[in-house]
Amino acid sequence: MNILITNDDGIYAEGLLMLAREISKIAKVTVVAPDRERSATAHAITMHKPLRVEKAELRNCSVESWMVNGTPSDCVKLALDALLNDAPDLVLSGINRGPNLGTDVIYSGTVSAAIEAAIYGIPAVAVSVAAYENVSYEYPAQFVRKLCEVLKEKQFPKDTLLNVNIPPLDAEDIAGVLITRLGNRKYKNCFDRRQDPRGKTYYWLAGEVVEDLEDETSDVWAIKNNYISITPIHFDLTNYEVIDSIKKWELKPLL
Repeated sequence: MNILITNDDGIYAEGLLMLAREISKIAKVTVVAPDRERSATAHAITMHKPLRVEKAELRNCSVESWMVNGTPSDCVKLALDALLNDAPDLVLSGINRGPNLGTDVIYSGTVSAAIEAAIYGIPAVAVSVAAYENVSYEYPAQFVRKLCEVLKEKQFPKDTLLNVNIPPLDAEDIAGVLITRLGNRKYKNCFDRRQDPRGKTYYWLAGEVVEDLEDETSDVWAIKNNYISITPIHFDLTNYEVIDSIKKWELKPLL
């Protein structure tokens, strides 16, 4: 099995390193990842400047690795169209530091890299640990390895990626695995107004997370209750339920 690994925390992030080491036990691994942190870049691609690629060496991990001065989506596109001789059997994005739950997937570079693979028709999994401080990636990497072994025997859903979130717990404290939907997780934003040393005003985005913890089918509920969440996502954003309703609108005056 050939597996491509990328992320949005940068090629030398601990989560990617741990994942590459673990997955290399069961597959041929190639890493193509950003040369620095590219969190919250969503599905941005680079069009107005050159993409530069350099070989990289990962610590205590002898897999072929490339770093790119672009976004996570750039990395996947470049890998599939230019760097790899053969398409991978699976693309893994992560392991991300911090959760990607609910509406996070709209902003997430981690999830967008997996979406890019899905656009190419390649099975993809985005993986995140739901914590920012004192994160251990050992168990999450082991879980993903086992998941890859399961996926190898299954029919992967077409035009779909799996968004996996793992609680920051030891294996014995995990309550189980739930197949979930995207929950309601929004940000109550505020902008901290500041001045630089030259007296010019700038703003720093801050705020707090507002979560709906009542929906037991959601990824948000799963993580809060110590379950691993696996959410199938597809990139067709069409709201099919309202197509017939909108067709009834009187639109001739617009012509």
